[in-house]
Amino acid sequence: MITMRGVEKGFGQQEVLRGVDLEIPPGQLTTIIGPSGEGKSVLLKHMIGLLKPDRGEVWVDGVEISRLRGPSLDKVRKRFAMLFQSAALFDSMNVFDNVAFPLREKRLASESKVPRMVNDMLERVGLGEMGHKFPAELSGGMKKRAGLARALVVGPEIILFDEPTTGLDPLMARTIHNLIRSMHQVFGFTAIMVSHQVPDIFPISDWVAMLKHGKIIAMARSRDFQGLTDPVVREFVLAGEMPGPSSVEGPGQN
Repeated sequence: MITMRGVEKGFGQQEVLRGVDLEIPPGQLTTIIGPSGEGKSVLLKHMIGLLKPDRGEVWVDGVEISRLRGPSLDKVRKRFAMLFQSAALFDSMNVFDNVAFPLREKRLASESKVPRMVNDMLERVGLGEMGHKFPAELSGGMKKRAGLARALVVGPEIILFDEPTTGLDPLMARTIHNLIRSMHQVFGFTAIMVSHQVPDIFPISDWVAMLKHGKIIAMARSRDFQGLTDPVVREFVLAGEMPGPSSVEGPGQN
């Protein structure tokens, strides 16, 4: 579904992606792990065309998007939805209107159909009685659920998850992970999630890839990844985040 070939990206003097080669299989949930500051979110933004590579190619279902502009790029982006770290809800809108927003903005449904679509999605993510509440009235986990409902309501083929459990306690993070997995099984979209939540991501992922030093150093089926013998992979899997100079974060590069 998505292929990256030799993707390089830098910000000023800082190299972030240094030749990423990656293939995302369709209909699967692929999680990209790695220490903070390695460029996982930068990589994700290339997939949807929010960033352009300095060198290399990004292909989405046979279309090379890194040189697309305007309507041509918008056409590809319509196939995507994205769940951000903060859920990115509009504070001035209640939950119902937040979820309805992309349907109305993109005119994907008539106004008469919007309530049914929104309420159905809120029920699916466990917010059936929360449509009238505003983001300030929600817990962190509820905000993530609302963000997921908004991503799902447009029926995307591909959903990008940027550290979807950031700021949650371990129990709630596990709940959100399981919800993402269950929604993936129901709707069958292609999912790409960036995370450093090891080992929690292994039970919910089909594939796991590791970004380190600006490259994908390993990729395997989730059930096999923990058995890889690469010492860098082993250390990260066993110890979680690895400290060191490579983990220093730049602006927006987590």
